[in-house]
Order: sequence, then structure tokens, then C-alpha cells
Amino acid sequence: MEKCIFDQIVEGKIPSKKVWESDSVLAFWDISPVAPIHVLIIPKKHLQDLNSVTQNDKEILGDLMLAVPEVAKKLGVKDSGYRIIINNGEHAGQLVPHIHIHLLAGKNLGPKII
Repeated sequence: MEKCIFDQIVEGKIPSKKVWESDSVLAFWDISPVAPIHVLIIPKKHLQDLNSVTQNDKEILGDLMLAVPEVAKKLGVKDSGYRIIINNGEHAGQLVPHIHIHLLAGKNLGPKII
């Protein structure tokens, strides 16, 4: 199976503008931002989508969620607010087959659902 673009970013084969990193999670700037701050937060382990996770993935999913406030703090938006989005599947707009969280901030995002 060919590695997805996010796997290649984790391996350092494709450059990214890193924001934050731990042993299991990587956060980097989105190359097509929809807000002034648009960062992708991904598990370093390849997980295709939420439908493919198992009980064995609980720890990495926890690490992924715990990374969100750490990234928000690093970006200076933890207190002012941010939106997170996980697209799951083609009809939801998931373009890369690797679970990832979009963290959006830097302006008033209001109640509108993106």
C-alpha cells in the first residue's frame, strides 16, 4: 500500500511547517487555510478514518485529543477560542485517508458550521 501524504510528512519525506510535536502526534500548518490559523493535527500512526479504529487505538486517539489544547496554547488561541473539525469519509470532505483534526482560529468564526 502506498503511504499517504501525511505518512510521508511524518517520515520527513515531504516538508511541513511544524507547529507542535510529541512522540505520537504532529501538528503543522495547512497548505490551503480557510482561517487565519489553520493547523492540522495528526496521529503519527496511520489510521485511515474513524470507522477503521479499534479498541487498540484508544491511547493514540486520546493523545490526539489531548494535543488540541497544547497546540491552541502554542498558537495563542487557547483562551480566545478555536474550532476543531474531523471530516470522516468522502462525503464529509475527507481528502486525505488519515485521521486528522483541523484547528481553526484567528478570527471570530461565529456559529456558522463550516
